[in-house]
This record gives sequence, C-alpha cells and structure tokens, in this order.
Amino acid sequence: MKRTAFFISDGTGITAESLGQSLLSQFENIEFTKRLRPYVDTIEKAHDMVQQINTAAEQDGVRPIIFDTVVNSDIRKVLATSNGYIVDIFSTFLAPLEMELGDGSSYSVGKSHSIQHNAHYKDRIDAVHFAMDNDDGARTLHYSEADVILVGVSRCGKTPTCLYMALKYGIRAANYPLTEEDMERLQLPPALREHKEKLFGLTIDAERLASIRHERRPNSRYASFAQCEFEVREVENLFRRENISNINSTHFSVEEISAKILVHKGIERRLK
Repeated sequence: MKRTAFFISDGTGITAESLGQSLLSQFENIEFTKRLRPYVDTIEKAHDMVQQINTAAEQDGVRPIIFDTVVNSDIRKVLATSNGYIVDIFSTFLAPLEMELGDGSSYSVGKSHSIQHNAHYKDRIDAVHFAMDNDDGARTLHYSEADVILVGVSRCGKTPTCLYMALKYGIRAANYPLTEEDMERLQLPPALREHKEKLFGLTIDAERLASIRHERRPNSRYASFAQCEFEVREVENLFRRENISNINSTHFSVEEISAKILVHKGIERRLK
C-alpha cells in the first residue's frame, strides 16, 4: 500500500514531523510519501495546501494523512476542507492538558524551537562548535571540557553521533579514531588514557565497515575486508582489555546510538 503524508505547521514543522514520523513508523506494510510543509501561516498558503492535499488524494486514490500543529484557528478551518485525514496534534493533546493543569494554553507559534523562548540555545550552539573543533582526534587539548569522548576505528559513526548529541542534547562530545599504529602498541594513546573515564567505544561489523570505506576510497587497502576485520578485532580487544563500555553501531541509528551512550555513561542532557 502507498499513502501520502503531510506534516503541516505555521512554524518550523519539527513537532508535527517528529510525532508523525514516529506514528507512521509503526505501519511497516505501508509505503508513505512524506511531505513537510512548514510556515503555512496565511490563509492564502492554507488554500494552496488544500490544493496540494486534494491533488495527492486524486493521484493516490485515497485520502492523505495530515499531521498538523497549526495554531491559527482560521488556517485550521481551511485545512479541514481538504480531502485529507487530519491528525490535529495540538487540539488532541492541549485540551486534556488544559483540563488537568487548570490553565489555558497560550496557543503561540514556535514556542519550543525559538531562540527567544529557549534559554539553552547558546548551549546547543556551543556544543556543536565543540564537536566540530574536537572531531577526528585533530585536537586533544580540550578533552577536559568534554562530557564524552567516542573512540573507534575510522568510519564507524563517531562524527555524526557527536554532532547529533551536540545538536539534540547540548552534549560536548569529542571523538578520536584509533589507528593501526595505536593497535600495534596495544594500548590507549596518552591523550585518551588521561580521560579514560569519559571514553565510550563504537564498533561495527567488518562487512559494513568495508562497504562504507569503499564509498570513500574504492579498491584501497583501507577499504579491504581483511583490513577492516583486523581493525575491528583489535579495537574490540582493546575495549575489553581496558574495560571501555561500547556498542556495535551496525544496526542502530544515530538517534539510538546517542541515547544508549547517555544511558551507559549516566550523562544528563543539557537541553530539556
């Protein structure tokens, strides 16, 4: 089965898309064409959205699924005239919360993702800068400021995980690639041993690692299965010998890896 899903908001659309994606992921037998439509903040834009929704309904032969976090009631009324099945996220959850809390919602656009109402925005940006400045072992002088230091072979997912933790949680994450030279010494580099309590290891299946490296340097020794198998084996031995907590990143998303790291290390997120 195929269905079209729209994520519509008069703000960034982050909330509508995040919740909508989570709900749709439970329906594995349906293929969804997903369309994010942020900043639908005028009546004219709402009418244009109705046309897009109705066109999708005609093409699919079934009505699209609409996840919306539109605050403006006039715009919501226009969207309600479309041939779509609407999941109004705000009205679904805000009304019961108003009753429970005994207070009315402000019904304001973009409250959770704006700079003005986000006291931790600077923490997020600072964490991203830290992750970029301390990527790939290029600099180790600021490891004392890190919340966590990811270690593992080259191309096992350290950099995207660090950036995600910085952007999503405000975590100061550095990463250091363990090289063939490190493996020959059979010990942690001095820069890492000094901060051993902050280390967390990422490992990966050799087949997957070879595939990733082949995209970067095809037909090279670096991308060969034999080299990948050797590096993964030696790094996993190092993790066991040094008692470094680690997970295999092969079958996990960056989001899952990041959450597991925070749980394993007992790190509290700065952005709440």
